[in-house]
Amino acid sequence: MGNIQESTEGNGKGILLKFNEYIQSVKRSESPNFNSVNSRILHGVIGCCTEAGELLDSVKKSLFYGRELDYINIEEEIGDLFWYVALIMDECQFDLEHVLERNIAKLKIRYPEQFTNAHAENRNLEAERSELER
Repeated sequence: MGNIQESTEGNGKGILLKFNEYIQSVKRSESPNFNSVNSRILHGVIGCCTEAGELLDSVKKSLFYGRELDYINIEEEIGDLFWYVALIMDECQFDLEHVLERNIAKLKIRYPEQFTNAHAENRNLEAERSELER
């Protein structure tokens, strides 16, 4: 905090100089390797993130602002999420039943009997991946 407090004195140009240094550091650590991604998959993933944010915002308004939980909006956002998931699944030629079966099989490895914090924190990712590849 010392550097920021010192740089806020006067006209604040010190903050801009520090941020410009930060930008240069970002450029040095940025990956130059941008591979193209299938546009339908990218569209679906971006859409899922957007709709998940809107779903979270609906819950946030209830949790932090005391608004009544808007179940109609929640249903709408879930429907929008499914739309984008369907777009990705179509492009990847995934079968819904297969995806759901693989997910349950993975979760049975993660939580053999039932959910526990210990199992959640000590996952066997190799065993989970191996099950998904079957």
